[in-house]
Amino acid sequence: MSALSQEKAIVALKKLGSWFRNPSEVLEHGIENAKHYNAWFTPENVKKSVNALAMMLTDADIDYWSSDINFTKTPKKIGVILAGNIPLVGFHDVLCILATGNIAAIKLSSADDKLMELVLYQLVYFEPDFSTHIQYVERLKDFEAVIATGSNNSSRYFDHYFGKVPHIIRKNRNSVAILTGKEDRKSLQNLSSDIFDYFGLGCRNVSKIYVPENYNFEHFFKGIEICAGVKDHFKYNNNYDYHKSIFLINGDKHLDNGFLLLKGDKNLSSPLAVLYYEEYKDLPTLEQKLTGDKALMQCIVSEKQINIETSPFGHSQKPKLWDYADHVNTIDFLNGLN
Repeated sequence: MSALSQEKAIVALKKLGSWFRNPSEVLEHGIENAKHYNAWFTPENVKKSVNALAMMLTDADIDYWSSDINFTKTPKKIGVILAGNIPLVGFHDVLCILATGNIAAIKLSSADDKLMELVLYQLVYFEPDFSTHIQYVERLKDFEAVIATGSNNSSRYFDHYFGKVPHIIRKNRNSVAILTGKEDRKSLQNLSSDIFDYFGLGCRNVSKIYVPENYNFEHFFKGIEICAGVKDHFKYNNNYDYHKSIFLINGDKHLDNGFLLLKGDKNLSSPLAVLYYEEYKDLPTLEQKLTGDKALMQCIVSEKQINIETSPFGHSQKPKLWDYADHVNTIDFLNGLN
């Protein structure tokens, strides 16, 4: 029987939240050095991830969220395959496993192994009983359930390999934004965070905008100028130059502000450094369309109150503890195992 209790777990998570809000020298060092292992993990972007976790792990939110947890006294081994597209993207899955008293058998992403180990090491420092609940594995075996995140291609492999045990298999998701044409510059600056945080590599990043007919894109471009610095990053710039060349060679109609390419497209998933857009005639028709496409979307950002769950501009990458990926309640899944 595990010596870990829910009370101990909650105390440790609150300490971890405080650690994120008041970074130690060790955490500062980890933030600064992440770029040496993954060029996308700039100090600025790692800080954004740490700040998002700091906002997530407040004492009040932990208390509210944990009230729905059935903490198990008979831990099950949960295999978890983590993604590495943005810093600490898989932390919430590990957090859910640990908060329910289960054992996390973690297959780290090579793109984000250093930061994840640093954070979990600190959690064990705050509560040593977590040490028996965290395992790092190269290959999953002897697991009783699985949470796996990957691409649409890898999800087919996951479905085949893990289909006989309880599982959550996550595929590619995209996020979109709804504009009305009445947004001021501050609103568009907030939206630029949804587009450009982590260079747009996250499933919560906006990859497509819906705009009213005859929308003024010049106003949009002025609003997002605050993020022009993304072009200074060589990997982002390489993507921008590549897709610009392809559009020019193919004669594809597009808009270009020097660091972002806008292209009209019905698809949701745009390439890096490209933002798709689609015009709509009226909001009720758009609501109906988005409702039908909900299974493909991680989140919808909008300032306009509509009959679909949305996030305000600037908040797509600032989820709460209960904002579960793919709209699948991870805690309910883990509670159900017991």
